[in-house]
Amino acid sequence: MNNSSIFEIKFINPEAVLKQLDISKGMQAADFGCGAGYFSLALAKVVAEDGIVFALDILPEKLERVRSQAKNSGINNIVTKRANLELEYGSQLPDKSLDWVIIKDMLYQNVKKEKIIIEAERVLKDDGKILIVEWKTEDVSIGPEKKLRVDKEDLIDLAQKNKLGVFKEIEAGDFHYGIVFIK
Repeated sequence: MNNSSIFEIKFINPEAVLKQLDISKGMQAADFGCGAGYFSLALAKVVAEDGIVFALDILPEKLERVRSQAKNSGINNIVTKRANLELEYGSQLPDKSLDWVIIKDMLYQNVKKEKIIIEAERVLKDDGKILIVEWKTEDVSIGPEKKLRVDKEDLIDLAQKNKLGVFKEIEAGDFHYGIVFIK
């Protein structure tokens, strides 16, 4: 028996997460708070050259890293934009223009969580979907302190208050939960 499998820790894997979603070639999506492009690059491969991914972040150095990684990987369908997603129209994207919005490990870092949810809902097409991935509140052995984390039930309440319904929950590793909301 292999003892390492008993203690295997699963961190979030963007490719594995995206396989659980109904994202297809040609779709338009945004990665809110893209950071270094963890999801942007994987998402760009799924939507392929016919699709587009908007990688949005407030920090210019994060956007530069995404651009650099995309260039080095031969990915040409990512548009990086500096955005303050806590502001009304902060993404600068048109109303009802996207099939998907990905928000990973972003809400816990922001005070105006509802503004971010409202902005995501605004840019989604009718029946568009949002994947929100956040740190679980049960185990705080890794990641941000508990008081910063977003409780799953609070997130569901916030989303439903802002015209979004729960579509499904997904597997997001040992330390995160993932919920897909539909407009």
